[in-house]
Amino acid sequence: MNKLSSPLKVLIVDDSAFSRQTIKTILEKSPDIEVVGIAFDGKDGINKILRLKPDAVSLDLEMPGMSGFALLQWIMKENPIPVIVVSAHRDDSTVFKALELGAVDFISKPTGLASRELESIEEDVLKKFSSLTYLRMEMIKSNISLLEREKTESNYCKIKTSKVEIIAIGASTGGPTAIQSIVTQLPADLPASVIISQHMPAGFTKQFTERMDKLSAISVKEAEDSEPLRKGRVYICPGDYHLTLHKSWSRTLVHLKKAVPGDHYVPSIDTMMKSAAKHFGLKVMGIILTGMGSDGKAGMRQIKAAGGVTVAESEESSVIYGMPREVILDGNADKILRLEDIPAEIISCLDKE
Repeated sequence: MNKLSSPLKVLIVDDSAFSRQTIKTILEKSPDIEVVGIAFDGKDGINKILRLKPDAVSLDLEMPGMSGFALLQWIMKENPIPVIVVSAHRDDSTVFKALELGAVDFISKPTGLASRELESIEEDVLKKFSSLTYLRMEMIKSNISLLEREKTESNYCKIKTSKVEIIAIGASTGGPTAIQSIVTQLPADLPASVIISQHMPAGFTKQFTERMDKLSAISVKEAEDSEPLRKGRVYICPGDYHLTLHKSWSRTLVHLKKAVPGDHYVPSIDTMMKSAAKHFGLKVMGIILTGMGSDGKAGMRQIKAAGGVTVAESEESSVIYGMPREVILDGNADKILRLEDIPAEIISCLDKE
């Protein structure tokens, strides 16, 4: 995983002078980041991108004149560089539209007003922009193309039998697009349950789930506390909780634990995978996708130890090859696959007598 040798050059595009200055002040606290300029709308953003040649862009979505969406589309077509949406937009569907257009990640402003509340996102801003020093832009473009192809392809054929009973998937930066790429290829009669932990703020997983359910043959829902797991259903952990499982007689129930300040990863992939390994043993399939850090490393190790199947996304397709790399170096990936090959591997594992 190669890191940029010089500071990450960031352009801030936001119509609010207060927001521009606050984000600039936050970013300049990192020695690995250099703010090379600020722009007040999309048109100004284009001019600054062409002149200043930044490595990445902090982008607000709602701006007068040329909007953030229009600028994002121009960037992906004319000058592909990583874009993180930093916006107070209250319609969550617009965030996922931005991700589909190529934005790497998003950060939710606590308010659209000029307020010191904006300083509360400092940790998130520094963490996500710092991770861009490891990002592979060509994979963002490749995964967007993959989604476009899948919109015209049918889902895999029906499945007969299964050893695997539960599939646990974890992802971080670049994950929403990767997860969509997998889940939309699963059949409605999948003879297993799917549980997913995607590092995502509170309030966004519900909209993410609804979009996935509309795009997929398989049923997709946001996990609810104490509900029983069912085959042929995908459960996405809410953004401010951790998902575990527990047995009640012959049923397996979802348990949601509220995240607390100080939790490093939310939702925790390790917590979810360890619980799946504990209750399902060799009947678990663990999949770790793109993302920065080591969340999922311990969970995949436990799945492997329990005799389950483990799959890590390959460096070739990962937007950020952090979490998969940790699992692979730990020796706990049975298979290392490109994103586009993972749905077929799921089907293959479920189709074994």
